[in-house]
Amino acid sequence: MPVSLKNRVALVVGASSGIGRAIAISLAQAGASVMAAARRENRLRELKAEMAGHTFEICRVDATSVPDVERLVEETRRVLGPIDIVVYATGINTPDRALARLGPTIWDELISTNLNGAYYVTQAVLPAMREARAGHLIYIASISGRAPDLSGAAYQASKHGMIGLAHAVRLEEHEHGIRTTVVNPGLVDTEILDRRLVKPPAEQLALALLPEHVAEAVLACAMLPLRAVISELTIVPTAI
Repeated sequence: MPVSLKNRVALVVGASSGIGRAIAISLAQAGASVMAAARRENRLRELKAEMAGHTFEICRVDATSVPDVERLVEETRRVLGPIDIVVYATGINTPDRALARLGPTIWDELISTNLNGAYYVTQAVLPAMREARAGHLIYIASISGRAPDLSGAAYQASKHGMIGLAHAVRLEEHEHGIRTTVVNPGLVDTEILDRRLVKPPAEQLALALLPEHVAEAVLACAMLPLRAVISELTIVPTAI
């Protein structure tokens, strides 16, 4: 039987668009008190207005900045209380993904956003979760972290790293009651596709996942009883 999220506090990083936005909405609609965080404050303000009637707060954050992340975690606890669920959904890619064009600056940007930020958030929330002997960290990785594709070396490396991070945290912290889940979506119709050299054709996008599909999967993982965890989940379009 699904566990109620009422009176649970969820922090969603990367909530201004796409999958992160859909997850923040789903968690709030399921009864959680949500802190939605991202760089684009104007998008967050629009989202908060849309979520009127729910316990829904926003905070601008640069996930690549340790002080910013620590401030976000402190603000979430101050406004909403102890954090029960964390979702790291921040992610970027680049049209300069081929190794012939992928320079150190672009590499560093992708690794910093997609992987380092996930570690910074994890590191910031773990001490209180250890003390509470409970907590669920959910990372949005990608099927690119499991199967070679043309998404580029930096993107694939960052997603491989996120999968490794998720499993390492779960194995090291399970004795403290901390659970981790890593979700690997296939093709999802979000604005990150605009960062491809060639955007998928309309007929392929018509078959792609929507952000809400991934959000439903995350919600199911978050509502499992405390003694159970889905450690890794792949979700792909049926027809692709």
